[in-house]
Amino acid sequence: MRHARLELWSRGTSFAHRRHPAAKILVTLVFLIAISSLHPSQARAAIFYFVVLTALASAAKLPVPRVLLAAAVVLPFACVFALMSFFAGAPEKGIAIMVRSWLSALTTVLLMATTAQPDLLAGLEALRVPRFLVQVMQFLYRYLLVLIEEAGAMRAAAASRAGKASTLEFRRASAAAGVLFARSWGRANAIHQAMTARGFTGHIPRFRVLRITAADVWFVFGLVGPVLAVRLVLP
Repeated sequence: MRHARLELWSRGTSFAHRRHPAAKILVTLVFLIAISSLHPSQARAAIFYFVVLTALASAAKLPVPRVLLAAAVVLPFACVFALMSFFAGAPEKGIAIMVRSWLSALTTVLLMATTAQPDLLAGLEALRVPRFLVQVMQFLYRYLLVLIEEAGAMRAAAASRAGKASTLEFRRASAAAGVLFARSWGRANAIHQAMTARGFTGHIPRFRVLRITAADVWFVFGLVGPVLAVRLVLP
């Protein structure tokens, strides 16, 4: 599964993995702003960002081809808007939408592949993101995994009993969705009761304290400076 792959990658020990999550979040935000504001004519800037992101993935000892493929998951959605631009007579805008979407997804994948989920949430708290919002993000992420696991179990059970369905029936699909909701609701209640029994009071404690070091500061300025310079200078 893709989420399991990202969690496995986030357990690395490279220079990028050891950086403070807040520093990586700041760099990611700068990358995303610079990429999203690229003009269709700024092809050289897009190439520069691609080279930098690929070099970061390689420096983090990640499998670069798999990382690039993981970022391509957004392309089917971006393709819809790109086709609209093509039909409107602006093919350069359509290409720019595809490129910006893929580079933005690549930036996000790199953040998640080099930062464990608890550390990522700790980084958001360090940046003074409201704690309630951080907790919502954490539970949303965890319960999405519960939904994926339940859906996988139901799919395996259906395949073992009836094989592969040749056609999609609305009634059968809606019944499966109802069962999935009921099973997920039961799992969520069990998880909540287990957390309450263990003293959960609305905040999940961290088992280690993350401190910003000089290397983290150099990491931020060493990447933010070139990214902004290229965005403002290159045509």
